Amino acid sequence: MKLLAIDLGASGGRALVATLSEGRAGRTLEIEEAHRFAHGPSYVPHDAGRTLHWDAVLLWSEIQAGLRRAGQAHGRPDSVGVDAWGVDFALIDRGGALLENPVAYRDARTEGMVERAFAAVAREEIFRRTGLQFMALNSLYQLMAIAGRDWALLPHVDRLLFMPDLFHYWLCGSKTAEYTIASTSQMVSAETRRWDRELLGRLGVPDRFLPEIVEPGTTLGTLRPSVADEAALPAGVPVICPASHDTASAVVATPGTGEDWAFLSAGTWCLFGAEVSRPYLEPSVLEAGFGNEGGVRGTTRLLRNITGLWLVQECRRYWQSQGHDYTYADLARQAGEARPFTALIDPDDPSFAQPTRMRQAIADYCARTGQAAPQSPGEFVRVSLEGIALTVRLRWEQLQRMLGRELRVLHVVGGGTQNTLLCQLIADALGRPVLAGPTEATAIGNALVQAVGLGALDYDEARAVVARSTQLVAYRPRETAAWEDAYGRFRALGVGR
Repeated sequence: MKLLAIDLGASGGRALVATLSEGRAGRTLEIEEAHRFAHGPSYVPHDAGRTLHWDAVLLWSEIQAGLRRAGQAHGRPDSVGVDAWGVDFALIDRGGALLENPVAYRDARTEGMVERAFAAVAREEIFRRTGLQFMALNSLYQLMAIAGRDWALLPHVDRLLFMPDLFHYWLCGSKTAEYTIASTSQMVSAETRRWDRELLGRLGVPDRFLPEIVEPGTTLGTLRPSVADEAALPAGVPVICPASHDTASAVVATPGTGEDWAFLSAGTWCLFGAEVSRPYLEPSVLEAGFGNEGGVRGTTRLLRNITGLWLVQECRRYWQSQGHDYTYADLARQAGEARPFTALIDPDDPSFAQPTRMRQAIADYCARTGQAAPQSPGEFVRVSLEGIALTVRLRWEQLQRMLGRELRVLHVVGGGTQNTLLCQLIADALGRPVLAGPTEATAIGNALVQAVGLGALDYDEARAVVARSTQLVAYRPRETAAWEDAYGRFRALGVGR
């Protein structure tokens, strides 16, 4: 069985063909990359300022290229599905046309929207209803920003489609919202798993254009004839929505067993948490900044966003602008050689959230907190990675208190597993073993949910397939005394209060 997974991240995308085969020890999955590309948002100027947009047409062109190349290399896929980052959406009119390029979550249009929401509905009630972590980038606040200004196109909106839903629509014509991606919006009831229309009404958010919510593994249709023709694929290829939020797909492919493990999906963002059987809506969860996002087969991902390799990516972008084209391997090597704990930073500090001169932002943070700033590229990168590791330690401790049980192992999945220094630093900070892999967890989880949708697997078998198909890398903690001291100084900065 060949399953085509389109995996879109905030800085790049890929099309991978996953082949599910029978072996002597059981079913295994092999993946092969058919197409990879870079992309990112761009600021577009206008009379009122500028707006940060995704290029949906570019992304669609790359998806079509992925379909063609996958077909050329592997023939007709048994199905295709798309996953992507959360919260961002497209708006289409009654004829199904895109009204404008989607606005990126780092755009400044949501400034002040969270406070406006709290003035209408208490923070505690919004959390009790939706269970989601409060972030200004959430779809809820993006829609409040749209509704609060005189946007001429708003009356023409017929349907809101999250990013993977948009591409599923272009692939097969389905105008639906897959549950895991919809759950990132802060507009879905944590209890009913449906739109909380009463809440939206109280916040002044129109809901007439919200689509039907469908479960992961749902067959949405087959490729449009024009799309199949463009990709040189035969007609009738099913389009099956995976767990369309990339983190939800990554957790499907996390080979944890029992209840003593947590996950970290590491990339531009680090998503840390545990898979649980119910939403956790207690005040302590709200105060710790955790949220409940939808998972497969009725599960919930109790998690918190942590700013991840965005810090390194933005530093590298600055150095490139200055004529220093360091590769990520160069920066990892220099960071490994740099002196530990030059400074301690909170990766989630608001000053790091927007596209900026990250090197200067880190230096300014150090000045504000009475610390000497890093000097070399290696020191800047090491400070960033150590900050991520210390933040994971803080959230690990909070998560254990919420769950009321001890966690013994952390599974790290996603592109961040390729940063071996980061994985080791996290093990050191936690004083617990870290198991890294698979790197392409999101695409693997995407493909496995397609296989479940086709009736070839169930979810328990899916995790067993991952365990048989992946060579995990183990990182054992070391130098724990130095990390205990650093963690104490990190908390003294006021992080987590």
